[in-house]
Amino acid sequence: MPTRARERLLDAARQLFYAEGVRAVGVDRLLTVSGVGRASFYRHFASKDDLVAAVLISESEDYLAWLRSVVEAGDGDPLAVFDGLATRFTATDFRGCAALNAMVEIVEVSDPAYALAAGHKRAVIAYLDGVLDAAGHPDHAALAEQFMQLIDGANVTSMRERTTEAAQRAKSMAALLLNTGTGGAITTRLPVSSSHGRW
Repeated sequence: MPTRARERLLDAARQLFYAEGVRAVGVDRLLTVSGVGRASFYRHFASKDDLVAAVLISESEDYLAWLRSVVEAGDGDPLAVFDGLATRFTATDFRGCAALNAMVEIVEVSDPAYALAAGHKRAVIAYLDGVLDAAGHPDHAALAEQFMQLIDGANVTSMRERTTEAAQRAKSMAALLLNTGTGGAITTRLPVSSSHGRW
């Protein structure tokens, strides 16, 4: 009878990494939660890093499938993305964006896991670009980047506020971008400071 060890490890890792963080969860904890033995773990994954990579790939595939379903349910309206986010924000286990969380934890841009998380963001932007193009927006490429920034900002803000209002505000800003056709770059001069606050 198959043990489904790989699937059990992936399920446990997705749950634990998202809830507690990639760095905080060790192999022993993964083995305990998944019920998989150490030897079996290393038959499927050469290291924890390999498991992290598999989790990020799986999370990205699921997110993109969810995103497509949200836009399709909204008849191709790009703003439907934000309605979908509002629904995600109501989940009791919502902990923000898995890709952003991974990049914040890993930090080193040369790390393969960081590259996978960043690649996920590029894949989302590419999908949004297609949606915006299909909806007839000439500045679809620039708008896709702006939508991504609004999505990321809404994810982070929702973690602070613990409400759906961040998604609603992001939708209003996105609608303004679409209605005014301001998909192009906006140059803003910022004051130069020798100090760089971290907060």
